[in-house]
Amino acid sequence: MKRTDVRNVAIIAHVDHGKTTLVNEMLKQGGIFRDNQEVMDRVMDSGDIERERGITILAKNTSAFYKGIKINVVDTPGHADFGGEVERVLKMVNGVLVLVDACEGPMPQTRFVVQKALELNHKLIIVVNKIDRPDARLSEVQDEILELLFDLNANDEQIDSPIIFCSGREGTATTDINVKGTDLTPLFEAIVNYFEPQEVDDKGPFQMLISSIDYNEYVGRIGIGRIERGKVSVNAPVETCNYNVSGHETKGNIVSIYQIEGLNRVAVESASAGDIVCISGLENISIGDTVCALGNAEPVPFVKISEPTVEMTFSVNDSPFAGKEGKFVTTRHLRDRLFKEMLKDVSLRVEETDSADSYRVCGRGEMHLSILIETMRRAGYEFQIGAPKVMYKEIDGVLCEPMEKLVVDVPEDKTGSVFSSMGVRKGELIQMENIGSRIRLEFKVPERGLFGYKSQFLTDTHGEGVFNTVFYGYEEYKGEIDRRTTGSLVAFETGEAVTYGLFNAQGRGQLFIGAGEKVYEGMVVGVSPKAEDISVNVCKKKHLTNTRAAGSDDALRLENPKIMSLEEAMEFIGDDELLEVTPKNIRIRKKTLDTETRLKRKARGLE
Repeated sequence: MKRTDVRNVAIIAHVDHGKTTLVNEMLKQGGIFRDNQEVMDRVMDSGDIERERGITILAKNTSAFYKGIKINVVDTPGHADFGGEVERVLKMVNGVLVLVDACEGPMPQTRFVVQKALELNHKLIIVVNKIDRPDARLSEVQDEILELLFDLNANDEQIDSPIIFCSGREGTATTDINVKGTDLTPLFEAIVNYFEPQEVDDKGPFQMLISSIDYNEYVGRIGIGRIERGKVSVNAPVETCNYNVSGHETKGNIVSIYQIEGLNRVAVESASAGDIVCISGLENISIGDTVCALGNAEPVPFVKISEPTVEMTFSVNDSPFAGKEGKFVTTRHLRDRLFKEMLKDVSLRVEETDSADSYRVCGRGEMHLSILIETMRRAGYEFQIGAPKVMYKEIDGVLCEPMEKLVVDVPEDKTGSVFSSMGVRKGELIQMENIGSRIRLEFKVPERGLFGYKSQFLTDTHGEGVFNTVFYGYEEYKGEIDRRTTGSLVAFETGEAVTYGLFNAQGRGQLFIGAGEKVYEGMVVGVSPKAEDISVNVCKKKHLTNTRAAGSDDALRLENPKIMSLEEAMEFIGDDELLEVTPKNIRIRKKTLDTETRLKRKARGLE
């Protein structure tokens, strides 16, 4: 049987090529919103962090309607760190919209996501977006897309994929560059006509692969996926199995079924093959599980997700200021939250360590882990994290490390600083090409060499450079790389920072704090240009005598402190330092707070 009334489509692209904005317009023109309804921009990015950063972190499901056909749309992340999200949702769809910026053309993540779609033999529709940009390169970008498809060994049908030219912001599409579009009708027509109705077996026993997990305090875990075969109804007895894990079979009943309509989940009594649905009632369901009719356990093969490459240690906060700002501060709170995150995030790994208060958390990159940290601190958690480290592998008896493909677009006069930095960080030039007045450079560089580089890159290029990375693979260990050439200014005593103490300290380096901030012994209050730590007393007050008045402190002029963002602080911390994360503050500290003990340990080579 063919499901002519539904199409399941994913939108894949590089970061910031306009996926979420285009989906917004598809929803508006697909009859989801009332004519007079006020709709905010990028309505699919529902998380605060997603909206603030302008990135999609979690894949989202929605649907629009065109000529009575329901188009289920999955909006996927474009950042390489969230590649696990892209890989799994491609199992739910029958066709893929490949979105490419009309100026930038195919970028590293475009290659990554298109390759995943080709491996699953999906049909493609190429969407060249942002054609209203003044610097759009429409004909060149078309050639670059064809080159990419040839490189990835696409079949003849995929190479002949239809090309639609869109402006997501204006909500228009056209098949002819010379004819301006009026709405998204050409895109909707391409979706319903080029993506064939899926052939489904609605008579066979029920089978559904879980591609995504949500969590609700009232109903517990919610499994999201496409029904592969048969029908399912509320209260139906089912059993779960997993293609990669034998002995994982469990039995249960489906308590509720939801269909996705626009941005809402609508409860239904039943659903059939081809529908993307959400089901609840199965307590231990996880991503990659197959839910089957009772007595018909047939697991569906599940795509292998890219392994994590970066690890950090999360531990309970034990600083002198511990417990003053957070709502969740104990080991139990930390453990429960981390293991709950692992249920929803397929690229995350959490392992217990020898210490009862510490956990090893592994992710796909610094951004992946920083989003987790930011989400937890906003939820009221207080904890500490160690410096990020890459995860090495032994392949055929050789120590190997993860490599990243770094692609930068810089003005011609800024290439020197990039080459200089890449030389220090063991980067190897792969390709160099001119794009107008700018130059695109591609490097193969160890992932640990990129720690802390993004902020330096933006400084070196005066904010004009564009920086993108994607996982390249594992290669033989490249040798030592100096992670940091600077030292830390470390507070010598606990108290409140005062102008006099800060004025004396700022001559030794750049400060991270201002007057009136509370500090404790062992807290890092600034950065020293020398490659060694310096103890400073920022709480030191001027001794008052007959000839010295307290008001004379007003004449001391303090430089503005450098306020570190979470990512900058993660990149900055050394191996002997920790980052204290609370809902209100981010503080860098030494692992050993006592100055005398720390110096003794350093002398013995223990730190």
